[in-house]
Amino acid sequence: MKKELFKHEIVILKNTFLRLLRRGASTNLVKLIKKTHPADLAIVFRYFDEDQQKEVFTLMKNNDQTLKFLTELDDLFIANLLKNEDFNRIAKLIQNASTNDQSYILGSLDNDQAKSVIDQLQIEEKEEIEELMAYPNDSAGTLMATDVFALHKNITCQDALVTLQDQRDAEMVFYIYVTDDDNSLVGIASLRALATNNPKIKLKEIMVKKVHKVRPETDQEEVAQLVAQYNYLAVPVVDADNILLGIVTVDDVVDVIRKEATEDFLKMAGVGKDREILLKSSWDNAKIRTPWLLASWVGGIIASYVIGNFEYMLENIIILASFIPIIIGMGGNIGTQSSTIIVRGMATGRINIGNELMIIIKELKTGLILGVLYGIMLGIFGSLRFLDTNPLIGIVVGLSICSSMIIATGVGTLTPLVLRKLDIDPAIASGPFVTTSIDILGVLIYFSIAGFLLQI
Repeated sequence: MKKELFKHEIVILKNTFLRLLRRGASTNLVKLIKKTHPADLAIVFRYFDEDQQKEVFTLMKNNDQTLKFLTELDDLFIANLLKNEDFNRIAKLIQNASTNDQSYILGSLDNDQAKSVIDQLQIEEKEEIEELMAYPNDSAGTLMATDVFALHKNITCQDALVTLQDQRDAEMVFYIYVTDDDNSLVGIASLRALATNNPKIKLKEIMVKKVHKVRPETDQEEVAQLVAQYNYLAVPVVDADNILLGIVTVDDVVDVIRKEATEDFLKMAGVGKDREILLKSSWDNAKIRTPWLLASWVGGIIASYVIGNFEYMLENIIILASFIPIIIGMGGNIGTQSSTIIVRGMATGRINIGNELMIIIKELKTGLILGVLYGIMLGIFGSLRFLDTNPLIGIVVGLSICSSMIIATGVGTLTPLVLRKLDIDPAIASGPFVTTSIDILGVLIYFSIAGFLLQI
């Protein structure tokens, strides 16, 4: 019910914006922008054409609401929106933003434009942003906020709470990071622990010494797995000397999980990894999808060549041709299911080094159960449907679909695991490789069983 209500409200908001845009009611648009939450505005923004987007953004003031709105957009929207924007306006917008928000917005721009905006900022901010942008893309370093609240281990709980009251700009003050004389991270204390312990107790007596932390070069997907596994609100980022550099907060991690999942599914479907593929032109879409479809095309050519080599079988028993689509289709479906399960399992951390064999055996058992079930069903259908022909037809198609599904499950399971061992992104190659190889193997298995049992 809440979901339906939310969708209804978004539709009303979108229609209101579009009606005011058509009328050119700038004053009313400014009022509506001011009343609209930045996250909601980012959603309805997708329904506007480029001219409407530009008009709405021009009416937005250089304040925190506009900054928040920009951080809610995907990088492609930001790049299109700011590509012709004045450098000074962009600099004013991000001047008081957190460093990770500044890095995200600037990272969406081309290098020349980003450099021009950075030149407009204050010296201290320039240094911090340049440092963040030097980290690899999609790493913890590009996500982290550097405005971190950290205290010395010998400070008392009472002093810590007093100090905390002055830290209005600090990120995620639910956690207090504890450091030693060398500014090295030695522990973490929760706000609850500060408030419920004796005011005279020192932080080193109540802090948790075992801290899960990451390096700035750590891939953002690993950070997301860490947050999801331990239900953290933030993860500290430290350098090689264990000096606290910043934190990655859960709100950024949620965005990472959404983006990574979207990219994985797009890559497995063979349409690249651009999350905003729907916004691209038909020509750009075609260019992105051509390489992936080429793999399927090559596989189809090989499969047709294999079928051609068994032409003499088809000439003798033409019925065999009618079962080719279902054998290939069922194998392809179960193979894709297996590869999808494995890729998502690796992405969410449920498949780790050491449990691969158990996963493979489990999937093969699943393939066996389903293969036997559908093999019996197709065998009975084939025997009843073609009573006047060779009685072995039912056995041939039943064994073929059973064997095809078992092998397809094995291929779908092994392919992502092998690709990971080779340091190749499993999501990229699993889809096209699995479906193509299963088509070829399915045809080979089918005609091999037919040739053996029917003695053609």
